[in-house]
Amino acid sequence: MNLKVNINNIHGSQMAAKITGNFTIDEHSFRFTAIAFGRIGGQNIGAKLSKETEKKLESLGYNVDEVIMTLQQNLLHGDLTLPEGLKRESFVDD
Repeated sequence: MNLKVNINNIHGSQMAAKITGNFTIDEHSFRFTAIAFGRIGGQNIGAKLSKETEKKLESLGYNVDEVIMTLQQNLLHGDLTLPEGLKRESFVDD
């Protein structure tokens, strides 16, 4: 699955933060929110999709649980793009 993550905004600190953004799969873009505990690249990230997004993914033939797992892995590993002015070092553990 070729999933690309784009972060729109991060509110909070390195210990806990709310993340908003979108991800793209095969030219289809979807919004998500996530909560990161222990920093991105750290201990835990829980991503959430709207019911509408879940239905759209299912109608396109994607496994919603697999999409969420891949999204969370990308966030944990720092495999994402950031808005201008936000430095990866401020919230990603290398």
